[in-house]
Amino acid sequence: MSKKHSIEGKILDTAYKLFLKNGYRQTTMDEISLELGMSKKTLYKYYPGKLELLESSFDVLKTKMTAKIEAILDNKYISFPLKLQSALTVVANYLAPINPDLFEDLREYAPEVWEDLCTYINNSAYLRFHKLIQQGMDQGLVNPRLNINLIVMLYASAVQSLLDPKFISQFPKTFQEGMKLSPSEIYDQAVSVIYNGILTEEARNEFVEG
Repeated sequence: MSKKHSIEGKILDTAYKLFLKNGYRQTTMDEISLELGMSKKTLYKYYPGKLELLESSFDVLKTKMTAKIEAILDNKYISFPLKLQSALTVVANYLAPINPDLFEDLREYAPEVWEDLCTYINNSAYLRFHKLIQQGMDQGLVNPRLNINLIVMLYASAVQSLLDPKFISQFPKTFQEGMKLSPSEIYDQAVSVIYNGILTEEARNEFVEG
């Protein structure tokens, strides 16, 4: 790795952590440069502004998620239920730490980044989870009466809805407070409901045991 790429990686890692902690709107280039121990002038040589840092941070996130999920899908030595569980865990591990405030900021102040993330979720769901569900169906581990495209759409819709503060905010406050679940728990339970519903009894037993 070149020195330039190494510095860029450090900048993006630092910026992303601050975005997670403070949100996009509340994070400033001054804070990022201070955290890096780098002058703002030097920081601007690598990234022209905060929006570019945000875009690049999420590009790195998407690249890492894609690489890990594809490695799971291409692994011939693990069973379908374990592949399913592993793939869901990867997505949860990357998306759950992103707090609702940051997603709200994306919608309001960086709509293109928000749209790109939603598009990625949809495309990734179709390209990768469609492939995964097809593997399970070919092995007789997914209920053959179910429509694969519907399964994929339900998954993508669930992920997007859980990430979208505006979706959650439409429910009564008592309902929202009654959930009392962390983002990772909400995600985990939602996908468990969907996928436990599509597995055959044999696969479901292995999924639970795994």
